[in-house]
Amino acid sequence: MKELLSPQNIDYMERAREVAEKHVRPAAAELDRTGEYGWDILEALKSYGLTGIWIPKEYGGQSAGVLDLCLVVEQLSRACGGVGVAYAVNALGSFPIILGGTEEQKQKYLPPIAAGDQLIAFGLSEKASGSDAGSLRTTALKHGDHYVVNGAKKWNTNGGVASVFTVYALTEPDKGMRGISAFIVERDTPGFVVGKREETMGIRTVPVNELEFHDCRVPADALMGHTEGGGFRNAMMTLDRARPGVAAQGLGLAQGAFEWAMRYVSERRQFGQTVLSFQAIQFMLADMATQIEAARHLVYTSARLIDAGATNISKLAAMAKVFATDTAMRVTTDAVQLFGGYGYCRDYPIEKYMRDAKITQIYEGTNQVQRLVIGRALTREYKGISKELDVRIEHFPEFEGGGE
Repeated sequence: MKELLSPQNIDYMERAREVAEKHVRPAAAELDRTGEYGWDILEALKSYGLTGIWIPKEYGGQSAGVLDLCLVVEQLSRACGGVGVAYAVNALGSFPIILGGTEEQKQKYLPPIAAGDQLIAFGLSEKASGSDAGSLRTTALKHGDHYVVNGAKKWNTNGGVASVFTVYALTEPDKGMRGISAFIVERDTPGFVVGKREETMGIRTVPVNELEFHDCRVPADALMGHTEGGGFRNAMMTLDRARPGVAAQGLGLAQGAFEWAMRYVSERRQFGQTVLSFQAIQFMLADMATQIEAARHLVYTSARLIDAGATNISKLAAMAKVFATDTAMRVTTDAVQLFGGYGYCRDYPIEKYMRDAKITQIYEGTNQVQRLVIGRALTREYKGISKELDVRIEHFPEFEGGGE
C-alpha cells in the first residue's frame, strides 16, 4: 500500500508507528485497566511532531491533510483504540474552528492545540438528541454582550481533559435546527461544569463526560464566526470531515487484531500441527485480510477526496465510516474466536480490541444513520440520471414491462 502514498504520507505513518510501538503498546493494557489518560503518550506525540498536524501552518500546525490524519490514527489504533480516538477527537473539536471561526478565534485557540498544550472536545449530542442532532435542547440566549447557556451535553469524548469545547446550542429556539449556533467555551467559564464520567466498555483511556451549563455566561465573541444560525451546518461539515478519522480508527483496530491473530495461530499447535495449517482457519484469515484491505482503500480514498477540496463528500465519508467500522467489529470478533478460550480472558490483548471496536459503529453517527446518508445520496443521484434512463428504456421494452 505504501506505493500509493506520498513521501509525506509515509513520513507521518512511520512516525506514528514508532510512537505506537515504543509508547502506546507497552502502556495500553494499564491505561485500559485504570482509565487514566495517556499523558506520557501525548508528550511522545509532541516530541515526534504529530500533535495538531491537521491545523493550518499559519496557526501553528502543519497543514497536513485528512489522509495524513487518518494514517496517524490508524497506526495509533493498531496498538490501542483508546489512544487512537484520544488523538482524533482533537481534530473533531478543532475542525469547527478551522471551518467556521473568525480570524481572531483561529489565532487564539488553534496554536495551543497544534502544539499539544491544550486539548479540545466537541459538544453536540444530548440525552434526547443523539442521531437526531437537529433536535437538541441546550439554549444560548443573548443578553447584552453575553450569551446565557443552559442545558447539558452527553457523550463528550475528551471531556475530562479538554481545556476548550466547541458547543452547539439554540440561539433562536423557535427556528429548530436553523436556530442552532456554535460556540467556543473555555473550561473555566462560570456556570460550566464537566460532569459525570461514563464507565465505558472500551476506549477507557479517554474520558467521556457529560457537560452541564447552569446560566453559563459566554462572551458574545465566543460565537463561532460571530454569526448566529450556522451551527447545524458547521456541525455537519465537521462530521463529514472527521468521519474518515473514525474509519481509520476502525481500520487500525482491525489491522492490530489481525496481526495478533496471525501470530497466535502460527504458534498455537493442535492435533500435531499449527492452527494456521487448517484450511478453515486460513479461510477465516483470508476473509479478514480482504475486508481490511478493502476498508483501507475506502478510508484513504474518502480522505483524498476531502484533501482535493471536493464539496460533496458526505456519501463517501459515510461509506468509509460504515464499512471500516463494521469491518473492525467483524475482524476483532473473529480474532477473539481464533484465540479460543484465551481470547475471552484479559490476560491476552485481543478482547480489548473487540471492546474498543464496538464504539466505532456508534459514535460520530451510528452506522444505521450512515446508511441513511448513503441511501439519500443515492436517491438524489438517481433522480439526476432518471431522465437519461427513461430515454434508454425504449431500447429495452421487456424491462419496462417487468420482463414478462
